[in-house]
Amino acid sequence: MEDSIQQRMERLQIREKDLEERFVLGSGSGGQKINKTANCVYLKHLPSGVEISSQDSRSREKNREIARRRLCEHFERINLQQRQQRARQRALKRYRKRRPSKATKAKMRKDKQFRSDKKKMRGRIRD
Repeated sequence: MEDSIQQRMERLQIREKDLEERFVLGSGSGGQKINKTANCVYLKHLPSGVEISSQDSRSREKNREIARRRLCEHFERINLQQRQQRARQRALKRYRKRRPSKATKAKMRKDKQFRSDKKKMRGRIRD
């Protein structure tokens, strides 16, 4: 495997001992070589339960590399989504804390007065 995949796995804290790797008989088009050999790689990350399989190449070693690369991409995508979600939450918090403009305050006062007048109309009818 490439050093870059190992570095990515270390950065994402994916350890080899946390991976369950199986080699499964291939299927689909590709002829006799694909269907007779166990070159399809099934990879499961035990702590998270993420399952990846790869049968892109006829080579078992190449498929092992591709499966690990896909696993890294999956975790990188999840990390990116979490960072974006936290950034959205921070921006929303900032937006809510900002001071309202004069026009907004005037509109709130107007709405409040309208509600007050509406409630006054609900009172008892006097003759």
